[in-house]
Amino acid sequence: MELVTRADKERLEAQLAALRALDKQLVERIAEARAQGDLRENADYHASREDKSINDAKIRELEARLAGVQVVDQSEMPTDMVFLGAEITIRDETNGREDRYKIVSSLTDADDLPYREVTSTGPMGQALMKARVGDTVRVNLPKGEKRLTIIIIH
Repeated sequence: MELVTRADKERLEAQLAALRALDKQLVERIAEARAQGDLRENADYHASREDKSINDAKIRELEARLAGVQVVDQSEMPTDMVFLGAEITIRDETNGREDRYKIVSSLTDADDLPYREVTSTGPMGQALMKARVGDTVRVNLPKGEKRLTIIIIH
């Protein structure tokens, strides 16, 4: 089960609607190409069928993803615990560096933010979830283990 915000779910549903609309166009393109005659040497027909196959796979992927999401109500989120949507300041215990992060679903794609984003499903996000101010968590990253202390939950 993947936790997402309402906005993330709506974004997924909009993507699915766009793919379904494209599917109708692809069916029309296939019909038009089929009407041109000999299918063995009809490049438009074969390209349209391939495009439809790719689109169908994307539709199935999005449908499966939507079936496995749970919308998190931001108003019910704990304010004293790291959870989806929380902005936090953490200190890396190995070098003393402090950074500001936000726990996001894996669907977020924003730029130019005053914080770094950590997905709730990644190793760092999983380690930080449900931690409280003052807690130190261990994160196993490809470059080695990190120990992070929660300084502030904004």
